[in-house]
This record gives sequence, structure tokens and C-alpha cells, in this order.
Amino acid sequence: MNKSLKIFAPATVANLSCGFDVLGCCLDTVGDEMVVSLTSEPGVTITKIEGADLPMETHKNVAGVAVEALLKSYNEAIGVNIEIYKNIKAGSGIGSSAASSAGAVWAVNHLLNNPFTKHQLVAFAMEGEKLASGNAHADNVAPALLGGFTLVRSYNPLDVIKLNTPKDLMMTVIHPQIEVKTSDSRSVIKHNVSLKKAIQQWGNVGGLVAGLFTEDYQLIGRSLEDVIIEPLRSILIPEFEAVKEAAISKGALGCGISGSGPSIFALSKGEETANIVANTIREVYNKTGLEFDIHVSKINNEGIKILSH
Repeated sequence: MNKSLKIFAPATVANLSCGFDVLGCCLDTVGDEMVVSLTSEPGVTITKIEGADLPMETHKNVAGVAVEALLKSYNEAIGVNIEIYKNIKAGSGIGSSAASSAGAVWAVNHLLNNPFTKHQLVAFAMEGEKLASGNAHADNVAPALLGGFTLVRSYNPLDVIKLNTPKDLMMTVIHPQIEVKTSDSRSVIKHNVSLKKAIQQWGNVGGLVAGLFTEDYQLIGRSLEDVIIEPLRSILIPEFEAVKEAAISKGALGCGISGSGPSIFALSKGEETANIVANTIREVYNKTGLEFDIHVSKINNEGIKILSH
């Protein structure tokens, strides 16, 4: 047995302002590459990691843990070898651990002739997220596996819904070269919120989902508002308010924190606007002296892709 697969495991933007831990979408132009092979020796081994200093031990690596969860359910002695080529920096806020977790289980499932549905794979990939952040959230792994926009309606039982993706939506993401650990950014969040703010947030989540399905870009923009998490987390991100103001002034529908930060996303209608937004937030960050990356991407409605067999 020596079946092998090279895949593209995409970056993702989670939360989308109003949807903490429940909303996410999949990017197209940035992601990791992985080579996953079935071997005759039972168990999961990681033999190569390039682009990041990550543990090779299976039980300490998110891809290894996620695949072990899959194999436990598969209930046959299977050997898996994983090579990881990281292009998404850890702690960037665009789903680095999710790409590894989701990519690994997707590839193994494909090599085993798809015994599990993509929705079932979400639960396995969440085990990797649990290792990375202490919390088994699905708002990054779900869009990576399903593509497009996804909503986690429920965690217990797990119920993930793929939403509609309006074709003109474009994402601009700026990643300042500072690390904000998911565990640290979770520590600033309050566990109790006022009913008034909760009502605002529910309305925005409903509005965003409705806007995606009706392809009402103005409704999407009005709904990209976070009154609960962003006010607390934004203080960890240099020039967040300046970036947000600049992006919206140049036509972005909305702007917010990508995942747990420090990346900031802006959603726009059309590639031209997305590039104008990229240029204006570049000007803001050029004044900070910080290094940064900017990505402009359409929404990837497919998710993980095969690069070669």
C-alpha cells in the first residue's frame, strides 16, 4: 500500500465580526500544502515540516491528533505518513492550525475512498483545534472542509451548515507580523454579556446569513458588526481602528478581526474595491514600522483541493 496525495489546505477567516465561534469562510490565494500517504506500518507519523517550527510528535501536532481521531472511528489498522509545508504562519488569525487539521483528515479520507462525509470530518479536525487552543471550535475547520461560508448552528450535537457565497465577494486580509495566541485572545473575553448586546449580535448574525443567501451586499455590510468580542480583542492589534476606518472609507462592506487576530479582514464587493482597500490599509501599516503581509482573495467555495496524486 503506497497511495499518496498532495493537497492545498486553505486559510480561513473565522467569526466574521458577529459570529464568534460559529461563522467562517474559506480563502483561495493563501494556504498550506501537505503530502499525505497511506503506509503499511499502522499508526500516524509526521516526517517533514517546512515553513514553521512545529512538533513532529504525532500527539503534539494538530494534524496528527486529527488523523488519529479519524482512524479511531475508521476502526481498521491503517498507516499514515504526513508532510506539512506551512505557508500560513502560526498565530496569524487565518486558521493555521485548522488548515493542518482539516487538510490531513480530508486527505486521509480521500485515500480511504471517502468513508466519512465532509460534515463528519469536521468533528475529527476539531480535535486538532482543541490541541492548538484548548477549545474544540469549528469556525475555521468547517469552511476549510466544506468551502465557502459556513455556520455552526450547534456544537452539541454538531450541526454545520454551508451557506451561499455571492460570487462578487472578495476578502482583503492584513496580517501584522506579531503573534496573538488564540489562548491569550480568548482570555480577554468576558463570559457574561448583557441581553442588550446579545440581541444586537443575534440580529447581525441573522442579517449576515440572510444577506449571503439573498446576495444583498449592503445587508452583508450592515451586519458585519461585533458589539461583544471586537471591543475587547481590538486593543491587542496595532492600528485596528485606523485600518477599519480606512477600509470602510474606500468602499469595504465591513471590516473586523480575523479569528483571534492579529489579522484584520475587510469584505468587499468586487476585486477592484478589494485591491483599493488593500492599498489604503497598506498605507496605514507602512507608518507603524511593523512588518506585515496583505492577501487579496476571492472566497474559495470548494475548500481543500488536490494538487497532485
